[in-house]
Amino acid sequence: MQTTSDFFYSGLTAHKIPLPELLGDDRLFSDVPADWTVIITDIRNSTEAVFGGRHQTVNLLATGSIVTVLNIAFKLKLSVPFFFGGDGATFIVPPALCEQALGALQLFKQNTMENFGLDIRVGKVAVADIFASGHKLRISKYYNSSIFSIPIVLGDGLIHAEKIIKGNDFPIEDFSPSEHALDLSGMQCRWDRIAPPKDKEEIVTLLVMVTENGDQSQVFKSILSKIDELYGAPRKRQPISVGKLRQKTTFGRLGTEMRARIGKIKVIELLREKLISLYAYIYLRTVKGRRYLEKLVDMSDTLVLDGKINTVISGNRNQREALQSFLDVLEIDSQIVYGIHISTASIMSCYVRDFEDGHIHFVDGSDGGYTQAARMLKAKLAK
Repeated sequence: MQTTSDFFYSGLTAHKIPLPELLGDDRLFSDVPADWTVIITDIRNSTEAVFGGRHQTVNLLATGSIVTVLNIAFKLKLSVPFFFGGDGATFIVPPALCEQALGALQLFKQNTMENFGLDIRVGKVAVADIFASGHKLRISKYYNSSIFSIPIVLGDGLIHAEKIIKGNDFPIEDFSPSEHALDLSGMQCRWDRIAPPKDKEEIVTLLVMVTENGDQSQVFKSILSKIDELYGAPRKRQPISVGKLRQKTTFGRLGTEMRARIGKIKVIELLREKLISLYAYIYLRTVKGRRYLEKLVDMSDTLVLDGKINTVISGNRNQREALQSFLDVLEIDSQIVYGIHISTASIMSCYVRDFEDGHIHFVDGSDGGYTQAARMLKAKLAK
């Protein structure tokens, strides 16, 4: 039975003010309800998988965990905050969704191991326990584009939950698999590596964590303002552009997508998907198709604020070196720790429920992106 608490996130106002302004106003943030739960999925040994040439698969499976949860939430008419991390995802879920989500993720975990030989860790931490440990978890909503809103989290609550779940002493939890069939409808990975937009030369994947010495909201505000200053508004630094989108719908790619979605290859369905992809090739050259591609750019998830800054941006070397110089000063001053990865393309996996407003596109830098940036950040933290 659903309660008022279950609709907490649905009821939050999505703000259209500049993001630095939002970060500077604590009144626009609310504590996450104590009866909610943080769920984290994480592909174990993802670095080795990326180095082994399986970056697209790792991203697809991270997206799959998001689609697993969102399809259940959609049926329950609930909206939940989620955060794509390249090799996993984080969710903050209400009581009405928690057990169903964990059961479905357990099925997804089993399917992933059987079909790809990759182990997905699934863990949970109660928000009440996060608060009891003295950590904060405050949230707001922000319109990242004219039609796409994202959750903005302040506090170290999600970082604390991640440390617990990924810790060596955290017990492996095997949740009861759902009795319902796994629903990954809408999950797609049909775009080739995406070159930077015209007049851009590189893709930057950046992770920034504020230390105990820094004022999180103010440091975030200063970094995002500096990115605006160096790279321009979000639209100008967007790594995805319509002109650089190229479909890659080989039988191999479609087969990988199908194994992730239903656990096996069905020849008739594979042929059907190939025919659909040929239709899509034609459709995307129509006026409606072009409109969909423009919305795709607007609904690309290139900025995640989950207690850290996670972002993928396009630009040139001079811009990036100026940004790194700025970040280095903050890091030397012990206010932040950051990881960065530079590549020549983006990769994208998608959740397409419909071709109007029901689609989200998860972006990572190629050749490791978030995984490589996280590796650099972790190495700094270990010193």
